[in-house]
Amino acid sequence: MRKTAISNNKHRKHPRLVFKDEVIDHHDFDARTRTREVSDQLVKGLKSLGWDVEYRWQDSTWRHYLFLKQLNNTFDPHRLFGKDVASCYAMIDNFAKQSPRRRSVPVKVGNVMVGGDAPIVVQSMTNTDTADADATVAQVAALAQAGSELVRITVDRPEAAAQVARIRDRLDRIGVDVPLVGDFHYIGHKLLSDYPECAEALDKYRINPGNVGFKAKRDTQFSQIIDIAQKYDKPVRIGVNWGSLDQELLTRLMDENSSSDRPVSAAAVMREAIIQSGLLSGERAEALGMSRDKIILSAKVSQVQDLIAVYADLAQRCDYALHLGLTEAGMGTKGIVSSAASMGILLQQGIGDTIRVSLTPEPGGDRTREVQVAQELLQVMGFRAFVPVVAACPGCGRTTSTVFQELASDIQDHIRASMPAWREQYPGVEGLNVAVMGCIVNGPGESKHADIGISLPGTGETPSAPVFVDGEKVTTLRGDGIADEFKKMVLDYIENRFGKGAMSPSSADLA
Repeated sequence: MRKTAISNNKHRKHPRLVFKDEVIDHHDFDARTRTREVSDQLVKGLKSLGWDVEYRWQDSTWRHYLFLKQLNNTFDPHRLFGKDVASCYAMIDNFAKQSPRRRSVPVKVGNVMVGGDAPIVVQSMTNTDTADADATVAQVAALAQAGSELVRITVDRPEAAAQVARIRDRLDRIGVDVPLVGDFHYIGHKLLSDYPECAEALDKYRINPGNVGFKAKRDTQFSQIIDIAQKYDKPVRIGVNWGSLDQELLTRLMDENSSSDRPVSAAAVMREAIIQSGLLSGERAEALGMSRDKIILSAKVSQVQDLIAVYADLAQRCDYALHLGLTEAGMGTKGIVSSAASMGILLQQGIGDTIRVSLTPEPGGDRTREVQVAQELLQVMGFRAFVPVVAACPGCGRTTSTVFQELASDIQDHIRASMPAWREQYPGVEGLNVAVMGCIVNGPGESKHADIGISLPGTGETPSAPVFVDGEKVTTLRGDGIADEFKKMVLDYIENRFGKGAMSPSSADLA
């Protein structure tokens, strides 16, 4: 792809446009010729727009430059490269849009559809010992209440497999119908065979082709799992993981690369091994009779750029539904930032049908945090709406009082805690926007953009707080009870807009 930059070094007589192409071998005269032909065409186009330009080739860096010598009076900067103002605005607008969603074959997991036209699904995983049914039921219920639409549990030994059906039954009895995904490694084929009630209770099996078995056993054990999945009409996720890659496949690709005339980096070979492992396993499952609408692929690595590269390539080479996740993302802000950065780029490109944020919780930390982060990632990018958004300023020297911080926190916590009931009571409340601002600088403007917003008095400001509803100022709150009064106004707004007594769009049009 051609890239353009404008250099304005004050020591140069004329500014210059620098066009950087992919690296051109200095012996590749055909490529050099093609590059110059393109540049010549560009020069003609610029001159027709009023640019006085001069073309020069710099052999030392294998770049070519266009020097802007002089602009005549007829030059219109809004018509750069032949585009009028409207076209430029349209181009800018396109940058703010997500790429079209990648078309994938939809897969039904329990009562949840993954891929196709279905919304991107949030998944999570327990960290309890599945053999401890009480702890696992409690955590699955908490994850589901937080908004997880699929929950994965570890099935690693007979004691765990023996409890799966019991866990499913207890969840059903308390009204938690979230699909359960069984995570199998090494002896998954044996556990599924020995505990048919486990195989039947799960809604999906997750298998890793890198640790199903080795050599001849690998094919046999993989086939057994696929056969059992078909027997019980269950989908599978073939999850390739960077840390447990098929060593036989990796060795073969490394050997092929070392003997190639144009070898690539070891990292590139590993990425290719991950992709091939998933694709070959998917093809193997189909050869064994499994339909494509029962297969989800994942290719998880722990580095941001590797994840982007792997999934961007994988998405072009198949139409399987894809599960996204940065494996071993880490703790705290590191895990959140790296997961959001990597998956955000892929989601923007239309890649991803389910996501999981693999956070390492603090000792005794809240496991539901990974669900909240996944939801917030999808919501801030405009893919889904889960909970009302509370916008709040970060604070500065104008906001030495903690009132706005406490109010924003109280409202956010109240909203999240109330959402399970609100989803039923107030349909559409997920799209609510609330603004809690700490002073009058940006406060009124942000409040006008929100559905309901308040600007609290900053340091040295008059102790009054204007409140805006649907872009219009409706009142000014004063006194010690500002926070409580505003919280009541938020609840009243929700009731009036989303409650049973709210006007429907059709009736509103008639009013």
